[in-house]
This record gives sequence, structure tokens and C-alpha cells, in this order.
Amino acid sequence: MLTSPKTFPVFGLPVHLSNNYTHWLLQCLEEGQGIHVVTINAEMAMLAEKDPLISQIIKEADLVIPDGAGVVIYLKMRGQQQQRCPGIELSQSLIEALANQSQENVIAFYGGKPGVTEAAATQWRSKLPQINIITSHGYLSPEEQETWKNTLKVQQPRLIFVGLGVPRQEVWIRENRQLCPQSIWVGVGGSFDIWSGTKSRAPGWLRNNNLEWLYRLYQEPWRWRRMLVLPQFFLKSFFYGS
Repeated sequence: MLTSPKTFPVFGLPVHLSNNYTHWLLQCLEEGQGIHVVTINAEMAMLAEKDPLISQIIKEADLVIPDGAGVVIYLKMRGQQQQRCPGIELSQSLIEALANQSQENVIAFYGGKPGVTEAAATQWRSKLPQINIITSHGYLSPEEQETWKNTLKVQQPRLIFVGLGVPRQEVWIRENRQLCPQSIWVGVGGSFDIWSGTKSRAPGWLRNNNLEWLYRLYQEPWRWRRMLVLPQFFLKSFFYGS
């Protein structure tokens, strides 16, 4: 079994430090080592403070990457020069790597509104014709849910991306990862919306200046209540012992 990258605690939650998460994950695939990837940001860190289940899931995850700018700033305040790793970019690098391998690898997209996930897969197939993606939206009846789980069990995708939103996607992965024990499971939030063209990512200059959250608020103004955790996170960062 491959050794995990070293960790540094953020509010008591382990965040793995690396300059190449993709390389380590691809090595895990070669070794048949199943991995649950959690992409942590300030909102999830604060949620874990209130929800013991989310805290436990993060602590039990095989790889926790710093998806949010707040987490990276927290690390830098404590001498850890870790680059931010957006989950959407990590996922894209994994898809591209598997598509370029000689053997056929199945990839699963699960979540999003009806039509969005398949549209995201269509966009990827147009870029990488050799890719094999199976999909399901996230609004399944209990019977459809069981059918989808059986599909995963039979197909054994190498990569399984779950876009059900935080924390539902993390809980779903924890409950079902035994279906494909040698797969990489990643909670990808709204990535299907972006890959499908339904929504767009923030311009590069906003991402580079740690302001992608502001663009998301512009796109989804209903998120303003959730964004209130950001000043709470930064305030706590100044006083919390690592």
C-alpha cells in the first residue's frame, strides 16, 4: 500500500500536502488501492465543526486536498507553502490521464440535475473520443438508486465523480465505496455544471487572487448565507492553535 502524503491539521482536520496529487492517485490506481478524495474548503471546515459525521468522514478520507483559498491561507499562516488544488482541476487531470492510457478505463459521473451530467460527459467525449463514461443524474428514486449502484458494481469504474453537493456527496461516497473498492472516488460539487457548459468558472485573474468564491456568489446569489462562514473561518484562523 502506498504511503499517503504528509498532513497538516486545519482546525484539527488532516489536509494532505503535495505538489502533485494526480501522480500519487494514479500510482494508487496502478496498485489497486481505493481512495476517497475530499476537497476541503473553508465552508466544509466550518461545517465539520458542527457536524461530527462530516468531521469523521474528512478524518477517515484517504486524501484531503486544499480546494479553498481559505485553507491555503491558513496553511501559509503556519509556514506551510501549499498550492491550492481545486477539485475540478484535479478531476480533469485524472480524466485526461486515464483517457491517454492504452487500456479501456470506465469513468462514472453521478449527480447534478437531469441532463446536466450526460451533457458534461458529451463534452468530454468530444474532446477525448476514446473515453468511456457512464452517467446518472442525482435525482433518482430508491429503485433507480439501486439500479445505479448495481451498474457501478458490475462496471467497476476506475474513477467515480460524485456531484451531489457538500456534504451529501461525501456521505454517499462513504456509504457506497465498498461497491468499487479499487476505485478513486471524488466529490466534485458543481463540476458537472461547468463541464456541461451550464455554468462557467471564474476568470483566471479571480482564481489566481483567491476570489473564485466571489464569482460563485455572483452566479448563485442565494449562497450568501453560506458565504457568511468565510469571515468566521478567517477570524478563527488567527486564534486557533495548529
